Amino acid sequence: MSEERNKTTQRLSRRKLLVGAATAATIALVRTATGQQVPAAVPDIPADPTKTQGPPPGTLGSRSPFEQLKKIPSDTSSRTPLQHLHGMITPSDLHFERHHGGVPLIDPDQYQLLIHGMVKKPMIFTLRDLKRFPSVSRIAFLECSGNFRTGREKMTPQEICGLTSQSEWTGVMLATLFREVGVDSRATWFLAEGSDAAVMTRSIPVQKGWQDAMIAYGQNGEALRPEQGYPARLFLPGWEGNTSVKWLRRIELSDKPFMTREETSKYTEPVNGKIRQFSFDMDARSIITFPAYPVQLEKGWVEIRGLAWSGRGKILKVEVSTDNGKKWYPAQLQDPVLDKAHTRFRYLWRWDGNETAIMSRAIDETGYIQPTLEKLVQARGRDMGGYHLNPITAWEIKRDGQVLFRPEKWK
Repeated sequence: MSEERNKTTQRLSRRKLLVGAATAATIALVRTATGQQVPAAVPDIPADPTKTQGPPPGTLGSRSPFEQLKKIPSDTSSRTPLQHLHGMITPSDLHFERHHGGVPLIDPDQYQLLIHGMVKKPMIFTLRDLKRFPSVSRIAFLECSGNFRTGREKMTPQEICGLTSQSEWTGVMLATLFREVGVDSRATWFLAEGSDAAVMTRSIPVQKGWQDAMIAYGQNGEALRPEQGYPARLFLPGWEGNTSVKWLRRIELSDKPFMTREETSKYTEPVNGKIRQFSFDMDARSIITFPAYPVQLEKGWVEIRGLAWSGRGKILKVEVSTDNGKKWYPAQLQDPVLDKAHTRFRYLWRWDGNETAIMSRAIDETGYIQPTLEKLVQARGRDMGGYHLNPITAWEIKRDGQVLFRPEKWK
């Protein structure tokens, strides 16, 4: 009997060892394939989860301890981990941030939005008032106009262009409020003013307000996160992120732009010795998110994956090059392809082990083709500044499978 028990114990020990080795191999695989950092300490992992009672239901869900998704913060912004996301929606807590005066704490019961100026009936709206109007929801991206970094080979998609995210936004159309206050037909601009310490202000053409502007109070099925403008923000689909003023407290209608600090000293771009101002639309762009640094590639079939978007409408197609831009091939777009929204693309490729460079370029429904950095310099000059840069991004693949960003300089 004792001999049989010993044999059983040995079998169980061997099984536990194999399961442990498999778990360790899985963790190593996650780290190698995605570049994601697995925590040094995770809860005890049972050899057989069917033999261990798990925790009961809780008040809030949580991510697996193996999914350590984080934004990269700086003094004024934090970047979305594009390379670790799936689908088209960015989790609310991973939506990029860009602030000019920190995140204000605002009591929703005290919140007020004033609309005045060239209107027939100036009005103040509470959050409750806004929620009484017919609500709308739409999926759209938001992107900072300064969303481009270069300079180092060891940069992830998150570091290069992580100042873009996508949510389902819910709120009331600004056109509904315009009709409520009776906008003067002579009004051509409005000022949007925030409640942050910087009192962020931007001049916006009234036409955009009538077209598709929203006062958003919901994001991905819940209230806006404080970092995204709680309790209410302006949302302008397809336009540079700072025009979608967060913590919105005032809208003033006028017959001319207001020329505020944020649209004179900032958010203007030098173009061949002149200044380009009010360049609202975000141009078509794409980036390969896999394979990308720090992925270690293996020979064989690879599904190249990435994101494409345009502030001027839908993505018409994405082309991928696997030979350093010599030839371009159409990628498959993942449905749904929405207006002014992140679109996933895929391209199946067999890597033969030779050094090469892979890249993508987006084409939107206006016919606009994502340019190279060289073409941007030709069009704007070498002193073009750091706003509205959407160059084709290349990943170099070394013989050992290492994937590195190809940094480009224009100054």
